[in-house]
Amino acid sequence: MKPKIGVIGVGHLGFHHARVLSQLDSCELVGIYDIDMERARSVASQWNTKAYEDIESLIRDVDAISCVVPTVNHFEVGRLVLEHGKHLFLEKPMARTLQEAEQLLQIADSAGVKFQVGHIERFNPAILAIKEQINEPHFIESHRLSQYNARSTDVDVVLDLMIHDIDLTLFFMGKDPIRVDGAGVPVLTDRIDVANARLEFDRGEIANLTASRAYIGKKRKIRIFQPDAYISVNFVSMDVEIYRKIDSTILPYFPSVDKSVEPLRLELESFIDAVRFDRPVAVSGEEALKALRVAFQIIDEIDKRLELSGILEKSRERLR
Repeated sequence: MKPKIGVIGVGHLGFHHARVLSQLDSCELVGIYDIDMERARSVASQWNTKAYEDIESLIRDVDAISCVVPTVNHFEVGRLVLEHGKHLFLEKPMARTLQEAEQLLQIADSAGVKFQVGHIERFNPAILAIKEQINEPHFIESHRLSQYNARSTDVDVVLDLMIHDIDLTLFFMGKDPIRVDGAGVPVLTDRIDVANARLEFDRGEIANLTASRAYIGKKRKIRIFQPDAYISVNFVSMDVEIYRKIDSTILPYFPSVDKSVEPLRLELESFIDAVRFDRPVAVSGEEALKALRVAFQIIDEIDKRLELSGILEKSRERLR
């Protein structure tokens, strides 16, 4: 039986959630809700669904919700959905504090519902093409640089952009870091706009992650070094390069990547399948919490450095 689903929050990203869900044969898009009713009606008309004027009415009428509200509202809306006993897809980052994230997990567990978090790079066709090739990463390096976008400045760049690469690093390493360091600065906002993090793991493995929203253009790459290979992924072009040493020769390999596949579609399909067939979700709340915990460790290290340098006032209000 096809699950009934609704979308809460139809801004820039929520619009695309509504678009994809309206096109899937595996579910029924029952309706959408947004605090901007004019926007909700416009999006509902475009994707042949209903604009609800009351958020709880939408939640009652569906089996699952895709929540695409600003991060500061993730806990409030996510809790409402889970307390109604409905399955929840929640965009990243999971919450604005660790306490909120932990509470959402507890409520989801008590309700016995599916809870997936939107770490979309897990569904990037380039990552899908190489994940079976990664067996013993020793060093990971990532660069995720983007132009300034006012939509994302409610959180630091660590939670906005770097969180993707934190999640991928933990996924590839298969464990949590034993040591976390971070440095960064505000540039265009009063939050951290440029950040670098170093994660160290128990066998000496290292991840060096850089994120910026004060860049001209877009650069999103990750490089993985392991005993048998060097693997490079370009998230923008979705190109993959693998180099292996065989005897004394370095041999290149370029895996086939289906660039026609939309990661968001794969991501939402995986959530619908988990609900429909009672399968584990692709990115669990527990996994998202681990990434969030590392992200806040990085932010704490950045704040310590900025306070010492005088760039950041100790009295500055921070999201915690």
